[in-house]
Amino acid sequence: MTLPAVRSELRRHASAAQAKILQGFFKTGPGQYGEGDIFIGVKVPATRKVAAIFQDLSVSATLSLLKSPIHEERLLALLILIRKYEQGDASGQQRIVDLYLAHTRYINNWDLVDLSAAKIIGHFLIDKERGLLDRLARSKNLWERRISIIATYAFIREQDLGDTFRIADRLLADPEDLMHKAVGWMLREAGKRDVRALEDFLKPRYLRLPRTLLRYAIERFPEAHRKRYLKGLV
Repeated sequence: MTLPAVRSELRRHASAAQAKILQGFFKTGPGQYGEGDIFIGVKVPATRKVAAIFQDLSVSATLSLLKSPIHEERLLALLILIRKYEQGDASGQQRIVDLYLAHTRYINNWDLVDLSAAKIIGHFLIDKERGLLDRLARSKNLWERRISIIATYAFIREQDLGDTFRIADRLLADPEDLMHKAVGWMLREAGKRDVRALEDFLKPRYLRLPRTLLRYAIERFPEAHRKRYLKGLV
């Protein structure tokens, strides 16, 4: 099970037409958040299949993929790391978490964060102290800040909402639209479990929230109630 074999199998699913679509979708132009990212045009379901075939790839080879300039190779590496994490014992999971945190500069697009943060960082912290999330939320790195809030999805699934609201509060003034979307998304997910808790969070804050964040957070509210929030009438 070699790195060239993995890359060869991944490229077997590549499409130049799909690569062109992805280059635009993930904003890879000058000055955009994904500037310089390279796509070969492999769809996520196909990448998942390759990850299943090569789930026993060595950690060193997996990290080589994670450091690749090619987006789908980094995605593949994260899918393999998730499998290794899920199959690992406590020490094995700790190792994957440490590797993940040491390589966040390569987890550098929203899909890479969204696919992996809750399944690795969030799951690991379910029964642990969560100060790590505060450190990530303070990071100058956009993607580490996104990891901090998306990781809380693991807690939301366990009906544990406190850290989602706490980290969201830290990130309300974030200047990046990608963070507004991420925070709003997690607030919406929390609200699916406890809409009263979401409203308790929103009411003292909603007038100063970025519009995108607010729209995401209240997306599932009844139409009339949603409009009251948007008009500042709550």
